[in-house]
Amino acid sequence: MRNGLFRKFFARGSSVVKQATVQLMAALLVVMLPILPLSAQVLVGQQNTNSQHARQVQDLIRRVEASYQSGITNYNANRLDAARLDFDFAVDTMLSSGMDLKNDPVLSDEFDSLLSRINSLEIVALKQGNGFSPKVEAAPAENAAEVTFAANPALVGKVTLELKTTQSDLPLAINEYVAGWIDAYSNSQARRAHLKASLERAGKYKDMIEKILRDNGVPQDLIYQAITESGFQPQALNARSGAAGMWQFMPFGNYGLERNGYFDERFDPEKSTIAYAKYMKILYGMFGDWYLAMAAYDWGPGNVQRVVARTGYADYWELYRHNALPAETMAYIPSVIAAVIMAKNPEQYGLTDLTPEPAVLSDTVTTNYAISLPLVADLTGSTVQDIVALNPAMLRLSTPPDRSYDLHIPPGTTDIFETRLKDFPEENRASWRFHIVKDGETLDQIAESLHAHSSQVAEFNDVTAAKPLEAGDELIVPIAASAATTGQTHYTTRRSDTLVTVADRFGVTVQQLRAWNHLSSNRIVPGRTLNVAEPIRMAPSSRASRRARRGSHSSRGSHALTTGGKSRPGARSGSHATAPHSSHPSSTTHSSTKKSSSTKPKKH
Repeated sequence: MRNGLFRKFFARGSSVVKQATVQLMAALLVVMLPILPLSAQVLVGQQNTNSQHARQVQDLIRRVEASYQSGITNYNANRLDAARLDFDFAVDTMLSSGMDLKNDPVLSDEFDSLLSRINSLEIVALKQGNGFSPKVEAAPAENAAEVTFAANPALVGKVTLELKTTQSDLPLAINEYVAGWIDAYSNSQARRAHLKASLERAGKYKDMIEKILRDNGVPQDLIYQAITESGFQPQALNARSGAAGMWQFMPFGNYGLERNGYFDERFDPEKSTIAYAKYMKILYGMFGDWYLAMAAYDWGPGNVQRVVARTGYADYWELYRHNALPAETMAYIPSVIAAVIMAKNPEQYGLTDLTPEPAVLSDTVTTNYAISLPLVADLTGSTVQDIVALNPAMLRLSTPPDRSYDLHIPPGTTDIFETRLKDFPEENRASWRFHIVKDGETLDQIAESLHAHSSQVAEFNDVTAAKPLEAGDELIVPIAASAATTGQTHYTTRRSDTLVTVADRFGVTVQQLRAWNHLSSNRIVPGRTLNVAEPIRMAPSSRASRRARRGSHSSRGSHALTTGGKSRPGARSGSHATAPHSSHPSSTTHSSTKKSSSTKPKKH
């Protein structure tokens, strides 16, 4: 009977056994603890404390991640206010937990990761919020693990024959997993559209990427990894992980890509490609296998090293067959191989109607001052959209002040840009504008369109009744710094106003208001007109001298202004093989070296 009871008990499953064992051990400890040596009692106490702390840490992380995931849901649904509340709650939950976030390595990593992921979302919202950056489709690697397929021996046989004539500097394995991805790209309308759009976008960066891969001694066909990562979109972002850019680098880790409040080099196609090529070379040196190197790029080298050590298989396909990898990493490499095979055999897969986008072209000028992108567009005869497209790493419509930055402008416009820029005091380049008078335009119309004052425009450009505007005149349009965003330079005070409330309303300081209005105290009376932006007093060169200068530039500068930022052959020697496109941001060759910061390959 006793044996029957034991059999019935154990037949309930290992979880019951485990629970009973834990309860029995706990009871024994309670009984034995008083008779154990003091050192053993201390050890048991430490183990209990450590176990309790670990449970508290995991519970805190679970609650924080639940709040963050709620924020992601609201963010993706464009409920940004709700998302912000979720993100704030996640951060506040950690800060108010009473636990040591700095010295506990698990909590420290979670807190850093949380802040980095939230910051990445804020960066993208900032970029798209300026009204000039296009909406970017989700990175395809985000849902790579969702692809399911049945075995298709016929397709495997067909592709096996194709590989006999397919040249690639990557090993191209064919099996049911790769065949499944070929089938998905061929028969899923959404995935086929993504593949075609990616291969067309690749034309903008192909020459640049292949040169960097070649210079770093890694396979040229690694270019197709960008299809899975971002679809060749420089501003792609994985909302869940914070991975960003064409190669989906994470916002932490040291890979030579700088991030600050003005730019994020993960979004720079060339600089991120350099970081990608160097890192892939390091990973190949670690594993000696390109498939494992790609798996490490997706999942992290430490994770791959541990799973190889645990299983004894230093082979990606063996790890795949033993289900030793995350679902996304298991889908990742087959999707890249499938893209390579299909791109190299376009006739067999109906990809002959592709029209690659033209390579991006630009000139590069180095700034060490703040200049607004609207002024850059004015000076080069292009549009703000063109300038934003040429500088996808920029987070604001201005270059950073007090530091060097490589700014990309339409091809052939460097000379006219630098010549016109000389008329603008450095401290006013972030707010002033430039305008060439068209037939029929009046001074008032020009001033109103640029949120300026016609009297100031007239004074700065020597426009009088005796010297009226003429078509083709180049005008410097002074705009006060705060007026550049508000369009307002004066304010009439009301009964409830104070200098503090007026300063807050216009984004200036009380000290500035007192200086601009010659006030000896903070007292103001209702009905007084205040300067709420710095009065403009400094005059540049005269309109007459600019008119004379225009004649000397017309023969060599006009062609650049008519082409704007569009791709064209025969750019000047300082140009680089990259150019803007109306619907997708792009970048150019950069030569300066920036300070390294925290970035690492993406992890979804």
